[in-house]
Amino acid sequence: MDNHIKVLLKDHALRLTQGRADVIAVFLNHEVAISHADIETAVDGKYDRVTIYRTLKSFLDKGLIHKILDDRGGIRYALCADECSEGSHQHNHIHFKCNKCEQTTCLEHVEIPSVKLPRGFTGEESNFLITGICDKCKQR
Repeated sequence: MDNHIKVLLKDHALRLTQGRADVIAVFLNHEVAISHADIETAVDGKYDRVTIYRTLKSFLDKGLIHKILDDRGGIRYALCADECSEGSHQHNHIHFKCNKCEQTTCLEHVEIPSVKLPRGFTGEESNFLITGICDKCKQR
């Protein structure tokens, strides 16, 4: 088992299991955000849908991954930056979904613009999705 995977799980206070290691490996092998179905396909039926769901939930709760809502109401997941921890996600960045390849990418260095909320409202999380054509598809 990859040492990087062991360190990631330990740093996020997650017990090492083969299932968790396999799901983390899927994230590490993708440069883009992935769906529950992508993970199911990648682990080739080794784990059932509920096991994968619970694994993703524990990763979300511990700040290892974050959720991305896409333009069709679907959910994708991506590894968090190093600053995330349990109860404190620091992924205030733009997500970009390509209309051609349908890949969703975290644009880590592009921050979400500041939004002034009306009095009495307290923001807890922001999701900012831009759709268009990615650099790879433009070059094809």
